[in-house]
Amino acid sequence: MAFRGWKRLLLLGRQNTLGKVWRSRRGGPSLRWKRCCHWSAGKSLDPEVRAFLEENTEVTNSGHLTPEIRLRLLTPRCRFWREKPDLWPYGDPFWAIYWPGGQALSRYILDNPHVVKGRSVLDLGSGCGATAIAAVMSGASQVLANDIDPIAGMAMILNCELNHLNPFPITIKNIINSEAGNWDLIVLGDMFYDEQLADGLHHWLQKCIRIHQTEVLIGDPGRHQFLSHSIRSQLHKVIEYSLPEYTRQENYGLTSSIVWSYQPSNSLEDS
Repeated sequence: MAFRGWKRLLLLGRQNTLGKVWRSRRGGPSLRWKRCCHWSAGKSLDPEVRAFLEENTEVTNSGHLTPEIRLRLLTPRCRFWREKPDLWPYGDPFWAIYWPGGQALSRYILDNPHVVKGRSVLDLGSGCGATAIAAVMSGASQVLANDIDPIAGMAMILNCELNHLNPFPITIKNIINSEAGNWDLIVLGDMFYDEQLADGLHHWLQKCIRIHQTEVLIGDPGRHQFLSHSIRSQLHKVIEYSLPEYTRQENYGLTSSIVWSYQPSNSLEDS
């Protein structure tokens, strides 16, 4: 099965795999990895993993909403676009796809740097790190990227290098339902693909807003699990972007992606 078929499995089966991991994961990663630390370019990366990622991804900035940002992604010119998925030696590479919700968030931040300038930003479910990179480029005073996959964290460091940025702090763990951090802004893209995960996000984001008055921006291209969730009634549409043709082709008919502001009613209580 070529990676295009594998990608379809990732797109359609994400709620059955990654969602379960997000709900259940509490422990640390199997690779040597500090839970949250400041990284220097070229240091603390497993040399074998670095070599594998550099060999099996393509550096690209085309076909997406943010040509200013260069990323290592899986593309048709990569070996694993054609190889059987079970030959990939690590967990499913969700980080190697630049998902439409993340593209919209990153585009919005780059076009509106005042949204992050001088503010602390948490990029939840960061994946390839594009939105965190956009926040750094736009003048955020502090950026923390979060993902549950240690390979995603390593890919983020490589992507920082590509964009001539010092690596930002990265935490590799499930922070949903943890103590609400004091962030000025939380951004999350393409996270509402599983009902139980969406419920957990809804609850935790409400808590962050109630305790710290955190602003929350959500990127999503209109997936059913997102539009049908109760959170939808508490969202304000900020902007909608038409997706480039390449992204449309790789996302099976999705044509646009929206940035939403999450504004729960003051009457909502943390249960």
